Amino acid sequence: MMTKTSDNSTQITKKDLRKVFWRSFQMEFSWHYERQMNLAYAYAMIPILKKVYKTKEQMSESLKRSLEFFNTTPHIVTLILGINAAMEEENAEDENFDVSTIDSIKTSLMGPLAGIGDSFFWGTLRLIATGIGTSLALQGNILGPILFLLVFNVPHILLRYFATNWGYKLGTGFLKKIQENGMMQSLTFGAAIIGLMVVGGMTATLIDINLPLKIGSGENAVTLQSIFDDIVPNILNLGVFGAVYYMLKKEVNALVIILGMAVVGILGSLVGLF
Repeated sequence: MMTKTSDNSTQITKKDLRKVFWRSFQMEFSWHYERQMNLAYAYAMIPILKKVYKTKEQMSESLKRSLEFFNTTPHIVTLILGINAAMEEENAEDENFDVSTIDSIKTSLMGPLAGIGDSFFWGTLRLIATGIGTSLALQGNILGPILFLLVFNVPHILLRYFATNWGYKLGTGFLKKIQENGMMQSLTFGAAIIGLMVVGGMTATLIDINLPLKIGSGENAVTLQSIFDDIVPNILNLGVFGAVYYMLKKEVNALVIILGMAVVGILGSLVGLF
């Protein structure tokens, strides 16, 4: 267990944060279904972890934290990385720091920020850039694709750069205040609630199951789907989520689960169950 140190060599600098900024561009290059952006997230955090931790055991524990499930809009991921950097630095300096809050804060932020980032960058800025670029490209103007790339990329690169420092400053000042006020436990509890709410919303909207089989005949026939929906709306979605969660708790490989769902879905569709 580390004691508080005054060694300035462990202090995170702007140069360290710039390394995180440049590494953040890898967020979608190693995306996978099991933990999505976790590999790129850990890669972006490595310069910070090497700076603040001096032993192999500490590095190992911090890398394991960084390799947890992660996914958000890549253009604003540096805000979370900056906050995470501040928390890792605080953990290295304070032996009483509650390390579980690092994952809690990261989990609670990635969902809301993804909603904001997707709406702005994918839903708004990309459409504006496409409209400008397409109108010029249709006229044979070479500025079409150039302006498309500039209009979309310049704002997000600037935001990505500044958000790294904003996140770090926010994390440093905010953490000191809540630790002094004894609010860390309440914040952790609130972060867990927000994370569960996000997961619940994803369960209801991203899982789609439809059972077309009918019971009865003629005008009195009702589908199995309507019967289940009358009991509890989206209860089948919840059931599938519960089954997957149970298998993950039993350490069933995520790829096996995905392939199993694909097989069940295809066979169910062929026999008319889905």
